[in-house]
Amino acid sequence: MDTDVDRLRPRPPRETQRRRRVPGHWSIWVAATGWALGHLLVITTDGSLPFDWPARSGADTAAVLVETNLALLQVLLLMSIVWWLTRRRTDLDVAARAPEHRRAVRETWGLLAYGAAGLLGGFLLARALGWHPFGLHLAGTIFGTHAHLDRAEVVAWALYNLVVYAVVPLAYFGRRYSTMALGLRSTCRRNDLLVVGVVLALETWFQIVVLQPESLDLPPGVLVRGAALTFVLYLLGAVLPAMVFVYAILIPRFLRVTGSAAATVLCGGLVYAGLHVWDAWTVLSSPRSAALSIAFLVFTYLGPGMIKSFLTLRTGNAWVHVWAYHAFAPHTLIDTPHIVQVFRMR
Repeated sequence: MDTDVDRLRPRPPRETQRRRRVPGHWSIWVAATGWALGHLLVITTDGSLPFDWPARSGADTAAVLVETNLALLQVLLLMSIVWWLTRRRTDLDVAARAPEHRRAVRETWGLLAYGAAGLLGGFLLARALGWHPFGLHLAGTIFGTHAHLDRAEVVAWALYNLVVYAVVPLAYFGRRYSTMALGLRSTCRRNDLLVVGVVLALETWFQIVVLQPESLDLPPGVLVRGAALTFVLYLLGAVLPAMVFVYAILIPRFLRVTGSAAATVLCGGLVYAGLHVWDAWTVLSSPRSAALSIAFLVFTYLGPGMIKSFLTLRTGNAWVHVWAYHAFAPHTLIDTPHIVQVFRMR
C-alpha cells in the first residue's frame, strides 16, 4: 500500500448511506427509460438493421437485442462482484480529487468540447487521407466490419488517439494535479491486484466460452506475434486514451458535479459510447439509420463504459480497468485476427 494515500472522510451515518444506495436515483430511472425507448425504436422499425456486422451474421434483430441485454446483465454482475471484492476498503473520496464545484463544471464542459473536437479532427484527417474516420475503435474492431485497412492507417489511428486523448490532456492536467488526484497511483495495491485478477479471469472465461473468438483458431506462432502487436496497437490507440481522458480526468469531475456515484458511472458509460461514434459499422446517411446507430452505440458501449467507471470509483485507480477489462479482454482476445489480417502475418 502506498504511504501517500487519499484524505479519507469518515463514513456517513447509516441513514445517509441507505439514501445514497436507493436505486431510484433519477439518473438510474433516466437510463432505464432511455434503454427501453431504444428497444422500442428498434422493435418499431421494419425488422432489419442496416449494419455491417460479420461477427453477428445470421442473427436476427430479436437475437441481437437479447444478446445486448445479456451483455448488460453480465456487466451488472461484474459490478456486484467488484463491489464485494472492495467492500472492506475504506471509502475513497474520489470527488475530492476534482477541483471545487464551479471549476469542475468548467473543466468538465471543456473536456467534453475537447473530446468532440478530437472526434471531428479524427474525421477530417482520416477522410483527407482516404481512411475511415478515427474514433476510439479501429475500423473492423470487435464486429469484424468488412473494412479494408492498410498498415499506415492502423498506425496513424493509434498515434492520433494517443496524442489527442492521452498525451495532450495528461500534459495539461498533469501540471495542475498530482498523480493521486488523477487516479494514477494505487491506494491499496493488494486489493487492486485482486480485483484485476478476478475480473480479468471472469471476462476472459466469458469471451472464450460464450463468444469463442477466432483468435484461438490461429496457428500458435501467428497467435503469439499477432496478439503482441494487437496488444500494443490497441493499448496506444484505445486503452490509454480512454483511461486518461475518461477515467483519470473526467470521472472525478463527474462525481464532483453530480454528487452521485450512479450518475457518474452512467456519465462515464455515455462518454465512452460517444467516443465510438465513428465505428465503421455505424450508418449516419439517413435519420432512421442514424437513430439506430446511436441506439446501438449505447447498447454496445454503455455497459463496458459503466464497468470501467465503476472499477475506477471503487478502487480510485484508473489503471485497474486497463488490465481487468480492456487491454487483454476483450481487445487482444477478440481483435488479434483483425490485426493479423491487416499486417498479413503468416
